[in-house]
Amino acid sequence: MSQNRQVRDVVFVDGVRTPFGRAGDKGIYAGTRADDLVVKCIRALLRRNPQLPPERIDEVAIAATTQTGDQGLTIGRTAALLAGLPNSVPGFAIDRMCAGAMTAVTTTASGIGFGSYDVVLAGGVEHMGHHPMGAGADPNPRFLSERIVDPAALNMGNTAENLHDRFPAITKDRADAYAVASQAKFAAASAGGRILPDLVPVATLRPGAGWTVNTVDEPPRPGTTLADLASLRTPFRAHGRVTAGNAAGLNDGATVALLASAGAAEELGLPVKMRLVQYAFAGVEPSVMGIGPVPATEKALKLAGLTIDDIGLIEINEAFAVQVLSFLDHFGIADDDPRVNRYGGAIAVGHPLASSGVRLMTQLARQFAEDPSVRFGMTTMCIGLGMGATVIWENPHFTPNRPPTSQARPGTPAAVAPNTEGSAA
Repeated sequence: MSQNRQVRDVVFVDGVRTPFGRAGDKGIYAGTRADDLVVKCIRALLRRNPQLPPERIDEVAIAATTQTGDQGLTIGRTAALLAGLPNSVPGFAIDRMCAGAMTAVTTTASGIGFGSYDVVLAGGVEHMGHHPMGAGADPNPRFLSERIVDPAALNMGNTAENLHDRFPAITKDRADAYAVASQAKFAAASAGGRILPDLVPVATLRPGAGWTVNTVDEPPRPGTTLADLASLRTPFRAHGRVTAGNAAGLNDGATVALLASAGAAEELGLPVKMRLVQYAFAGVEPSVMGIGPVPATEKALKLAGLTIDDIGLIEINEAFAVQVLSFLDHFGIADDDPRVNRYGGAIAVGHPLASSGVRLMTQLARQFAEDPSVRFGMTTMCIGLGMGATVIWENPHFTPNRPPTSQARPGTPAAVAPNTEGSAA
């Protein structure tokens, strides 16, 4: 056994996704298979990075929350075969509900850091039109009979209402205002050409309508106003505070990222968009699962030797507005802080469960490229059944003393060196 093994640096080379669609018979992917969406992403990454020989890919990890039907049969392996990768490239499936793609990234990144992989593909897919959340699941009756979890923990909308109960300062009006801002920021990012470059066009066939090439996301509602949201019903509780307007919808979509060791990226001439600093997962009370990003972030920051003030950009998944606001309040961050979700978030663009983690990473990577004043960024999200996940990244374009862009927060600390001792990267 080698006594000189060292942890290797892990880099984010590239990431793509399909346009996100609305789940259901009228959605753009109603007649499209989930595994075919993953294949589109894999093939796009190979086209975008022609210097990568397909046989150099050491693993394909694809997440799905519901692993049946067109999301079953070890989808990482099946997608690799369908994408035309060599038979020598292995693959596997993974499930951590909403953090599936994020876990696919951290799991394979750990393999890179350990030296078992040089290059991997990691991502996720969710076709909620074909596989509604929880479909086919059979929760053990002990969960309720022995009061292991609150009954509300099995319905994500109820957990969001519970967060409103726990944090009365987060009113419905405040949640609605955050949702309106998310829609506006995503619309501005789209108009500014910041979203389209990482979208993979997907051709779909609908009976009687012929073929359509889908190039943009279906869920966003640009121009949404507070008045639009004020009258929406609260489906999870009478006179509640969670609506379809201040929460992510039910969506279909896929994402895939290309990761490599720093050495392999240099050898193959692959670009480096981000460097992995540290990551952490944490558990919380399932009935308030939305608070999960708080302990996960605290844990990741501690492992990295950083504080929240060192993080110049934050991509947090917007499963529910109240979940994001509880995170911001905990860390003393303003609702409109320009470090947070500069391009908008899932309330606007959608949240196809297991795929969303890589969307956060892809958006952060693009923000790093356009703002060299930022050294560290973070992707974080809540996870069903009471968990949170956080990944900290470093900007390879960071330039000390560089003035921040117009979107950046003046004075954001970005020059503290991370403590990478014991890090996964």
